[in-house]
Amino acid sequence: MARRIGERLGITVRTTYLGAHALPPEFAGDPDGYIDAVIAWLPRLQAEGLVDAVDAFCEGIGFSPAQTRRVFEAARILGLPVKLHADQLSDLGGAALAASFQALSADHLEYTRADGVQAMAAAGTVAVLLPGAFHVLRETKLPPMALLREHGVPMAVATDCNPGTSPLLSLRQAMQLACTHFRLTPEEALRGATVHAARALGLSDRGQLRAGLRADFVLWNITHPAELCYWLGGPLAERVYVAGRLPD
Repeated sequence: MARRIGERLGITVRTTYLGAHALPPEFAGDPDGYIDAVIAWLPRLQAEGLVDAVDAFCEGIGFSPAQTRRVFEAARILGLPVKLHADQLSDLGGAALAASFQALSADHLEYTRADGVQAMAAAGTVAVLLPGAFHVLRETKLPPMALLREHGVPMAVATDCNPGTSPLLSLRQAMQLACTHFRLTPEEALRGATVHAARALGLSDRGQLRAGLRADFVLWNITHPAELCYWLGGPLAERVYVAGRLPD
């Protein structure tokens, strides 16, 4: 379905294999057995062209660092990049674990320590900030924003749109929430939704308005870029261009 959506709308859809997100009831009490199954399914899914990256939820209510490492090792054997839901509710060293596999991104990061931030900086792993989940869950523990800035970790912004914890449909609203909750500047939020977001997806051919790159851009009905993070809702987009063209 993801591939068909991309073809029909003329957009790029990146698919992430997040098999290790929650333990299904048929594997109750056997998380290691479920990880065995997640790893066993992966080669066939890759062979069918369905997997662009491999993800996991490394958390007390998800999967342990050891179980996550097993999934990532299987991905590495297949040459697939990895991403990680890391340190959202507790510090299990998820950010550092992701960085040790040169992960494209580590998401959430509310409880990430300084060593995890340093490891991400060294590996070039993007920090994906998810203010929608922070907002809906009424979290109070902020990601280590000062450390991320200090070590030059690129910060992407995403909706984390999902029916459980982040029913957020608007990327522009995610930018606004990132400014409000995480104290991003409007410029940081805009970079987070464009160039750093593209990097988090492993897409080096877009995310900036520059000669030679794919021209995905929006014409906004605003007078200053900061307005993208100012208005709460409202139809501000006049035209959306995909690869330099207006979609049909």
